[in-house]
Amino acid sequence: MKKLISCLIAAVILLSLPSCIPFTNNSFIDNTTVPKGINQLEYPKGFSSSDYDSMRQRRDENPVNDLTYDAIHQFSYNTAAQVFKEVKTNSCYSPLSLYYALALSATGAEAATKEELLDLLGFDNTSDLSTECGNLYRLLYTHNEFSRLKIANSLWLDNEMEGQEYTYKESFLENATDNFYASLFSVDFSDEATGTLMGQWISGNTNGRIAPEFNVDTEQIISILNTVYFYDQWINRFNKENTKNDLFYPENSESVLCDFMNMTNASQSFSRGEGYTRSSLGLKNNGSMVFILPDEGVCVSDLLSSPERIEDIFTSGERKTGEVVWSVPKFEYSSSFDLTDTLKTLNIHSAFTEDADFSGITDGLAFISGVRQQTYISIDERGVEASAFTNIAYAGSAMPEDNAEMILNRPFVYGITSQKGILLFVGVCTNPTK
Repeated sequence: MKKLISCLIAAVILLSLPSCIPFTNNSFIDNTTVPKGINQLEYPKGFSSSDYDSMRQRRDENPVNDLTYDAIHQFSYNTAAQVFKEVKTNSCYSPLSLYYALALSATGAEAATKEELLDLLGFDNTSDLSTECGNLYRLLYTHNEFSRLKIANSLWLDNEMEGQEYTYKESFLENATDNFYASLFSVDFSDEATGTLMGQWISGNTNGRIAPEFNVDTEQIISILNTVYFYDQWINRFNKENTKNDLFYPENSESVLCDFMNMTNASQSFSRGEGYTRSSLGLKNNGSMVFILPDEGVCVSDLLSSPERIEDIFTSGERKTGEVVWSVPKFEYSSSFDLTDTLKTLNIHSAFTEDADFSGITDGLAFISGVRQQTYISIDERGVEASAFTNIAYAGSAMPEDNAEMILNRPFVYGITSQKGILLFVGVCTNPTK
């Protein structure tokens, strides 16, 4: 008997910064050719980065409660502390992608299964969760001449149950389409072509950066796939002529040579906290890439040792203004996680057992068999063309009171944030040459 909500791919994800994306006439080439679902999905409308009236209208039409931001922040810190419990290699994790995948699952859960998921997600009920996820989705969705941020969801529904059509709850499917922008696919999980189609969908929604292979399972009745694709350009670009070869010092191994991007900002904010210095580089769509450099003798694992510590390194510290010297290694890598044990540690138990209640999705026995995530990240000097956005204007900033050297020549932590400080990605670079 088919009984699994199998392979909950909580984010087969791509993060791509400038080096990965081709340019034509200073514009990003969007390559999102994907298999079409059985529903006619319409994504939010993209508009120019200078269309402030449309931005204001979208904000007004899609209010997001501050408590929702708080819930996502806490979820990010709680899950990241488990994901990075033993940091030894380059790693990149997307809290937001896991959040959306679990939120979609929660809308089809009942009883203890629902309560455990809602508790981790920071909500009291699935109605509010769905509404807030829908509004936040529309606020975050970006498609303009400089930037791209797209969360994509899909439901892969088995079209047979012991030779008969399997029934899924219409209310769940409608909510998945309306608030999670999920594409619906009716497939045969006993056919290898289904795995190929799922890989093509992921590849198309990550601009070809991730193309996993799926081994279909005849016991499978549904797969939930989520991708987050992100691309943005530096506001204040690195001059490629200033990129120099220098040494990076991994923990407990010999130094390695790699390319470092260099620049100095005469007046910029930074923060110093217990064991770290933090500063950010602005991105054109009002986001930023945050870099957290451990003090000499402090390991990155120390900075990621608990939810409270992660919140501290991303939000606290003594804020200062002054000259910031940047030396950032170019890097590119992929990473993957099995998040099943992470979620069990965070009290998600019922969903993984035969006592799971997903009767909001379908009648009969169904439970989650696994949760996986895959990511990709790359940064370099490119991605900002000569334009009115190539320099930061510091008029009105505070008088310099100190200075900081963000010389990232040893393992460091980074994050990609959007509006309200939402952590789209958090990662560790332990060796930029690997």
